[in-house]
Amino acid sequence: MIKVSSIFIVWLMVLNMPLNHTKIEKSIVANKNSLIVEHNDIERIEPSNWWVGFKNSELQLLVKHPNITTAIPEIDYAGVSIKKVHKADSENYLFIDLNIDKTAKAGKFNIVFKFKNGNKKTQTYELKSRKIPAEDYVGFNSSDVIYLITPDRFSNGKPSNDIHENLLEKTIDRTNDYARHGGDIQGIINHLDYIESMGFTAIWSCPLLTNNMPSGSYHGYAMTDFYEIDPRFGTLEEYLELASKAKEKGMKLIIDQVANHCGLEHWWMKDLPFKDWVNYQENYEDNKDSWDKRATITSNHRRTSNQDIYSSKKDREEMSDGWFVSGMPDLNQRNPFMAKYIIQNSIWWIETASLGGIRQDTYPYSDKEFMGQWAGAIMEQYPNFSIVGEEWSYNPLIIGYWQKGANNRDGYKSNLKSPMDFAMQRQIVNGLNEWESWDTGLVKMYEGLANDFHYATPKDIMVFPDNHDMSRIFTQLKEDVVNTKVALGYILTLPRIPQIYYGTEILMNDSANPGDHGLIRTDFPGGWEGDAVNAFTGEGLNDTQKDMQGFVKKLLNYRKESKAIHEGKTIHFAPFMGTYLLFRIIDGETVAVIINKNDSPITIDLKRYDEIGLKGKTLKNIVTNETFVWGNEMMLNSKGISIFTTKAN
Repeated sequence: MIKVSSIFIVWLMVLNMPLNHTKIEKSIVANKNSLIVEHNDIERIEPSNWWVGFKNSELQLLVKHPNITTAIPEIDYAGVSIKKVHKADSENYLFIDLNIDKTAKAGKFNIVFKFKNGNKKTQTYELKSRKIPAEDYVGFNSSDVIYLITPDRFSNGKPSNDIHENLLEKTIDRTNDYARHGGDIQGIINHLDYIESMGFTAIWSCPLLTNNMPSGSYHGYAMTDFYEIDPRFGTLEEYLELASKAKEKGMKLIIDQVANHCGLEHWWMKDLPFKDWVNYQENYEDNKDSWDKRATITSNHRRTSNQDIYSSKKDREEMSDGWFVSGMPDLNQRNPFMAKYIIQNSIWWIETASLGGIRQDTYPYSDKEFMGQWAGAIMEQYPNFSIVGEEWSYNPLIIGYWQKGANNRDGYKSNLKSPMDFAMQRQIVNGLNEWESWDTGLVKMYEGLANDFHYATPKDIMVFPDNHDMSRIFTQLKEDVVNTKVALGYILTLPRIPQIYYGTEILMNDSANPGDHGLIRTDFPGGWEGDAVNAFTGEGLNDTQKDMQGFVKKLLNYRKESKAIHEGKTIHFAPFMGTYLLFRIIDGETVAVIINKNDSPITIDLKRYDEIGLKGKTLKNIVTNETFVWGNEMMLNSKGISIFTTKAN
C-alpha cells in the first residue's frame, strides 16, 4: 500500500508540472517494468552517455564534483557493474571502470554516490541502443573527394548565435582576419546543395567544439570542451542535422579531432585530475599566474625524431611533450586515464553523429605508441571506417611510416589508414613553377608519384592542392590560372583520396600576404547576407572564376562514377618534350591525362604510348565533351591539361 501510494504521489507531481518547464532536476523515467527518479546532482560525468552492444564491454567514467573522492559509487542495473574505482590526485575527481555486459539493455539508471559524511548524490546515466551496425560505418576512400571547410569563414546561416555572452571572445569583426566572422553549422547545412552539385562526396569541417579562448578562437583547434559543440557554431542537434542531411545526399561527414592538445581555458586546467594530466605540468603550475610564451616549454617540432634511429631521448621528449604553443597545453597520453578519455571521446562522436571519418590533427606530436592504440581501438570497433592523420612532412619515407601495413624496421604499427601527402603537394607546385629541364619541371611530379613503391596502399593516402594551414594553390602557383587548373586536374586523377579546400574552386588566394592564416581562411563570397559576390550562385564571379568552378564541377561529377580513377591501374610515362602523360586503367575504361607545358603548339608522337592499347579508339574530353580518335600523333595547341576517357557516356 505504501509503495503504490508513493508512485501515485510522484505521478501527480509530474502531471502538475508546467509543460514549458525546461530545467527539471528530478523526473520520472520509465525503465522497462520499473520507474526511477532522474537526478542531475553531479557537476560533470564524461562520456555523458554510452551504448549497449559494443565489442569492448569496458567503459571508464570521468566524474568531476567537489570532494567526490570521499564518495563510494553504487549502481543497480542489470548487466552493468562497477569493476574498479580510481581516486585521482585531485579530490574532485573519480574514475569509474564499468563493465557493460552483452545482456545489458538500453535504458537509464542511477549512479548513487555515498559520501563518508552521510550525504548522498545521485546522477542518472543512459545507455542507448546503437543506430546502425558497426560494419555500416563506412569511411572515405579513393572514390571520394573531400571538401574542407573552415566553418567560421564559410557561411553565416544563423546570425543569432554569433555572440555568446558566457564565452570569453564576444565580438564579430569581418574586417579582422583573426577575429570571428560568424560562419556556423547552419551555414554549411544551407549550402549542402552547392557542395553536392559541385561533385564532392565528403565534408571535412575544421573543429566545431567549444573554444572558449579570449581571442583567435575561430579556427577551432584550442578546444576547451571535448563533448560540446561551440554555441557560436550551433548546437549538437544542428550538427546531427548536418550529418543526417549530408548522408541523405550521399556525402560523408568527417570530424576534425585533436588528441595532442587542448585550449588553455579548458575546464580541467583550473583543477587538473592528476599531476601528469598534461605534459610539463609542473612548469605550468609554477608559472600559471604569469603564463606566457616565455614560460612555455614548446615542442621542438623535430618530427623526424619519431623515426630517427639516432635521435636523442631529449629530442624525442621535446618533440612529443612540448606544448604546441603557449595557449595549447600538451595532453599526456601516457597517463592511462587520459588515453582512455581520448579514445572514448572519438568513439562517442562516431556513434553520436554516425560519422564517415576522422581527421586527426598534429598526428606525430602525440605519443606515437598511444596513437597506434587509438587508431587500433577505433578500427577494431568500426572495421570499415577511415582515419586520416596530419603529418606535415615532405619526405615520403616519413609519410609511409605512419600508414597501416608499413614494413617499419622498428616494428611500429600505426593502424592509420590514411596519412596526408604533403610530399606530393610540394612536388606538384615545384613541377609547375619550374622551367622544364632534365631534372626540373614536370619530372618532379613524375618522380613524386614514382615514390608510391614505398607506400603500403597509395590509393588510401590523402592528397590536396592546399589546406587551411598553407597558402592557397593559386598563390603558390604565382596566380597562373592554367597551372592551377593543371594541379587540380592532376590531383583529381591520381591514385589517391583528394581533398579540396573551400574556395579553391573559385581561385581564392592569399597573394596580398602569402602564408597569412587569417587571409588563407577568407570568407567564402555569398556566405553572408549582403555580399556583393555570391559564389554559390555565380553572381558577381568573373569569367576566369566561373571557368575554374565549371572545370572542377565537371571533373568531380565525372569522377564520381569513374572506377578507373577510383581503383584503376596507374601507368605514367617520363616527361618528354614538355609533356607528361598518365593513364588510369580498369576493365571497360581508360582515363588519359595529358599535361603540356609548351607555350607554342606541339605535335606529340602517340606511338610512344602504344602499350596502353588506345590506337583506333575514340576518346572524349571529360570537360569539353569533344571527341577524337587515338592515332599516331596528336597536336597540342596550348599549354594546360586535357583529361580524356574511353567511356562514351
